Amino acid sequence: MSNLKQLPLHAVHQTEGGKFAPFAGYDMPVQYTAGVMAEHLHTRTKAGLFDVSHMGQLKLPLSAADALETLLPTAIRALPIGRQCYSLLTTTSGGVLDDLMIARRADDFLLVVNASRRDADLEHLSRHVEGIAPVNDRVLLALQGPCAEAATMALMPDAAHMRFMDVAVMQWQEHEIWISRSGYTGEDGFEISIPINAAERFTHALLQNEDVALCGLGARDSLRMEAGMPLYGHELAEDISPVEAGLSWAIHRSRRATGKSPGGFLGADRILRELDRGASRRHIGLLPQGRAPMRDGVVLYDAPEGSEPIGVITSGGFSPSNRAPIAMALIKSEVDPCAPIFGEVRGKRLEAQQVAPLFHQPNYKR
Repeated sequence: MSNLKQLPLHAVHQTEGGKFAPFAGYDMPVQYTAGVMAEHLHTRTKAGLFDVSHMGQLKLPLSAADALETLLPTAIRALPIGRQCYSLLTTTSGGVLDDLMIARRADDFLLVVNASRRDADLEHLSRHVEGIAPVNDRVLLALQGPCAEAATMALMPDAAHMRFMDVAVMQWQEHEIWISRSGYTGEDGFEISIPINAAERFTHALLQNEDVALCGLGARDSLRMEAGMPLYGHELAEDISPVEAGLSWAIHRSRRATGKSPGGFLGADRILRELDRGASRRHIGLLPQGRAPMRDGVVLYDAPEGSEPIGVITSGGFSPSNRAPIAMALIKSEVDPCAPIFGEVRGKRLEAQQVAPLFHQPNYKR
């Protein structure tokens, strides 16, 4: 018997033709009848609906602000009500325990954390914060793409007034909806938390819009790779620092060495040193030459033969938007940024070009 958890909307995904696979302890829909490429392109041109209920939702009291400033390199005290930001739980050694979204609402902080890290995050946070309330009675949906605003407005008209990274509480058929204008695809869109007892009706209400289509983990992964977004366990890990991962921008200016509240978070010594002097490894994008994808785990070299490894692919696959393979990698910082890179695939070294790790220009509503 499988020990995998099922999403609250599992039966809906089955009815809609979902194909399932294990992910982070859940039986997750990977794709539907149209397939990953069609779902990816539909999200880029219209609106893809993703069930991300496997993600952890945690409520923390506002009194936790001071404690959170010791755990996140973010200006938590300065985060306005109705806004959220991307941040990182850092380790004492300067690595990353998890990446997350944190929203300040009128009565609490709401965190959305990775499914694979939920238990570790909860244990870590509980050592520093009292009054954490895991949210277990809600479904989390992500509606992403150019048509996401119109589809959401049809159910909740006030969503049109939201900007990127705004959060709000709205009503739909007398149910309380938690909504943020954010996502994981590089497109405009919303993440919507809704009570389980209303989730199926809400999902079908969205799907009545011909521009909205259910999409699975396969398209979610290719979309986030095109947008250069990290995935924990790939670009992020406890032995990879935020600077190495290309996330220096996530270290708030006030928490830097010259800021108003420098350091004070776990791993600050290493992270601030790397911000000042550079890190031993750097995050890059790669365009493999040819049609063969270079997937995560492929070892990288700076020559077509001989030489020692210089790094590894952290994420890689085929880009439906660009109709070509793309990849992200972690390599030694001393490698010439203009030099070709060679990935060893099935015993052969294939050439790739170094590029910025952004393969799709984001379309957020600022």
